[in-house]
Amino acid sequence: MEFWQNIYSHFNPVAFNLGDIAVHWYGIMYALALLSAIFIAKWFIKKDKLPISNDLFDSYIWWAEIGVILGARIGYIIFYDTNPIYYLTHPWQIFNPYINGVYVGISGMSYHGAFFGFIIASYLFCRKNKISFWFVTDIAVLGVSAAYVFGRIGNFFNQELIGRTTDVPWAIYVDGILRHPSQIYEAILEGLIVFAILVYLRKRKTFDGQLALMYGILYSIARIIAEFFREPDYQLGFLYSNWLTMGILQSLIILGICIVIYMSKKKLNS
Repeated sequence: MEFWQNIYSHFNPVAFNLGDIAVHWYGIMYALALLSAIFIAKWFIKKDKLPISNDLFDSYIWWAEIGVILGARIGYIIFYDTNPIYYLTHPWQIFNPYINGVYVGISGMSYHGAFFGFIIASYLFCRKNKISFWFVTDIAVLGVSAAYVFGRIGNFFNQELIGRTTDVPWAIYVDGILRHPSQIYEAILEGLIVFAILVYLRKRKTFDGQLALMYGILYSIARIIAEFFREPDYQLGFLYSNWLTMGILQSLIILGICIVIYMSKKKLNS
């Protein structure tokens, strides 16, 4: 286990350089997440013979991706950044990858912000094209849940969202301290397991929106579990006592909303 525990001392988060621009494994993983989400969703459309054209779904992908990116960045600024007023009064800086003329890339993305950005973009697209919001999001969450694995691996490679201190045999050193590889836990809990359950349920759903709502429920439960192994965001710490983090709070809100909608739709379709 020695190599694994010291993996960060053997691993360069920068994959390669393009001139003065460093291309990180983090960015590569997020690109793979996007591509895999599209591929998997389209594979299920074809396999299950779902009534949506390839052109229409391609258009939806652009809307959803823009919603995810805007939501993730704005969500981070609102909930996690220590100076949100600066960005809200200087919105052109939100996606500025340069600091003092030096390219540093864009850091700071919120999953929960991306979640709400995805919902808003999906709703607007479906309303514009007069198609069912629930039908489309049932398809999308299959790709999103599987692609999530790449995103968390990207966090691991980027040595961010680190775990809490521990002495378990598979712990890794982060700045000389043994910590849970919480990003890997999240990749498994919030990605692989959620995806496997949704794939199992897709042929057994009784109403449109069941998979989308189950995704919100399952992800929230998985995220709450994972948060107990993940170090709280250093700029926020614990919001209450020694357990409530921003991630748990937001997940509890989404969990409650999804359960209420799920039970309502189930009752209407029973």
